[in-house]
Amino acid sequence: MAAALGLSFSLAQAQASKAPDTLIKEVSTDVLDALRADKSIKQGDVQKVIALVDQKVMPHVDFQRMTSASVGRYWREATPEQQKQLQDQFKILLVRTYSGALAQVQDQTVELKPSRSNPDDKEVVVRTEVKGRGDPIQLDYRLEQTPNGWKIYDVNVLGVWLVQSYRSSFAQEIGTNGVDGLIKKLIERNSRPAPAPTKS
Repeated sequence: MAAALGLSFSLAQAQASKAPDTLIKEVSTDVLDALRADKSIKQGDVQKVIALVDQKVMPHVDFQRMTSASVGRYWREATPEQQKQLQDQFKILLVRTYSGALAQVQDQTVELKPSRSNPDDKEVVVRTEVKGRGDPIQLDYRLEQTPNGWKIYDVNVLGVWLVQSYRSSFAQEIGTNGVDGLIKKLIERNSRPAPAPTKS
């Protein structure tokens, strides 16, 4: 038992000490390998893509920071229960958005763009391109260094930073219908069937 706990702790330490670009490269490659290996994903099973992203990518995301940044100044006005609901629904929304980009992947590979960060930076941007047939897919990540390693707090999908794009629409919804109105709208949006990937 002690040996198993020691191994788990060592693995956690190793994960926490990874450089941000190394982490993104490993996670991206892992996801692409899994996409290529699953025949049902190739046939358009969006739920499988969502499950894959939830398993492989989401453990590396700081949802509280991402959600609070997207909700903006209204986050501090929300009750703890409202904050939890917002965070839960935003996670579903993020998974579906990110999965939508990945559902189009066939035989692509991920390439890291040159880093512009310094070794002692606590927040960095890791820029990547998913290349293959057709136009490259731009997937960039903003990360922060935490006690548990680097965590993603914003994602750029096809040229759009998600936090910035959601902040204005969230603020408009809260301004009209309050925090509960935004929660209701997110629940409604997330309950719709995920769109099938377009065939290239």
